[in-house]
Amino acid sequence: MAGARAFKECRKIGGSQIRNLLNAKDFFLFDCDGVIWHGEKAITGAPKVVSSLIKHGKNVFFVTNNCTRPRENYVNKFYRLGFTDVMQEQIFSSSYCSALYLRDVAKVQGKVFVIGGEGVRNELLEAGIPFVGDEDAPDGTIFNCALASDVKAVLVGHDDKFTFLKLAKASCYLRDPNCLFLATDVDPWHPLQDGRILPGSGCLTAALEVATGRKAMVIGKPSPFMFECISSQFRVDPAQCLMVGDRLETDMLFGANCGLDTMLTLTGISQMKTAQEYRDSDHSTNHNFVPDYVVDTIADFLPAFED
Repeated sequence: MAGARAFKECRKIGGSQIRNLLNAKDFFLFDCDGVIWHGEKAITGAPKVVSSLIKHGKNVFFVTNNCTRPRENYVNKFYRLGFTDVMQEQIFSSSYCSALYLRDVAKVQGKVFVIGGEGVRNELLEAGIPFVGDEDAPDGTIFNCALASDVKAVLVGHDDKFTFLKLAKASCYLRDPNCLFLATDVDPWHPLQDGRILPGSGCLTAALEVATGRKAMVIGKPSPFMFECISSQFRVDPAQCLMVGDRLETDMLFGANCGLDTMLTLTGISQMKTAQEYRDSDHSTNHNFVPDYVVDTIADFLPAFED
């Protein structure tokens, strides 16, 4: 409706406001890239923030659409960057949650055709789910390659070895209407150094959606399934949660879809101007991208622990 406005304030907070918010919440969900680290460098103060939250009895989880690593590798990265208190059970990646969905929800009986890398494959292996994907000869084509039997699902994630043949084979499997079509996430791109970008899983998913005329079920943010994974393993009250992220269209929407309060940190992709534009938009769908709170960095939490 013209003139409608979001209820979320998109409010920049600091000092005692942050302290009161931290006292009011028991569960903290953090995105990783752009929130607690940039590549192989921790954001200044982030390790101390995470450690302080845990020492104060808060429940801390990490929800990431980055499907390129298995969870055990994430633990190693956390430790390497100074996050020495983080355990594997606190990490919920889109690859791990995809494996949980296939095993525990879909209860897939058959093979999964994978477009994806080590993170996806290792999590499927850990979950005991059989999969196929990279068995073709270098000169193979859709005209002469073998198609695996008993493929009951296609899972698309980030794949830096993506080929036209993978796209074609996945399209063939998805001609069966009973074959599940899943995507780890639909992130369009990721920032690199020097202004370059890396196309995300969403690009590969979009290509397959066009080829098949089908829509993928998305496992990662902004789908609420990641939160359902956390809730199934821990007793989580959405009203006691704060979702902290750097991407309005992913992290803030995820929070809105799950009924969580949200916080935008300005150390990543989205900035205050865009958040305010969404807040002031006449299109109600844009209001789900608006954060409740905004901070320059999660290091702004640190003074709250100094009392």
